[in-house]
Amino acid sequence: MKDTRDIIKRPIITEHSADLMVDKKYTFEVDPRANKTEIKQAVELIFGVKVIKINTMNLKGKFKRMGRYGGFRPDRKKAVVQLSEDSKELEFFESV
Repeated sequence: MKDTRDIIKRPIITEHSADLMVDKKYTFEVDPRANKTEIKQAVELIFGVKVIKINTMNLKGKFKRMGRYGGFRPDRKKAVVQLSEDSKELEFFESV
C-alpha cells in the first residue's frame, strides 16, 4: 500500500465545496492512481474520522498556450468524501 500522505495531495476549497461542508462532504485532490478503498483508508487514518461514501472524478488537463507554443495541463483526480454524522469536522476547513 502507498503512504497515506502520497494518496491525498491537498484539499480543494471553492464556493461549491464550501456548500457541501454543511452535509459533511469534503473535497480533496488525490493521486490519479488511487482507488476509493485507498482514499477511504487514508482519510480515516489521517483525520481520525469515519467515512461513509466517496465519489471520484477524473479531470483531463486543459490545453494552454504560451505564445506560439502549446501544451496540456496535467490530468488530476478529485474525490468528494462524505463523513458519518457522529464524525468530527475537519480542522482546516473550519475557517472557510
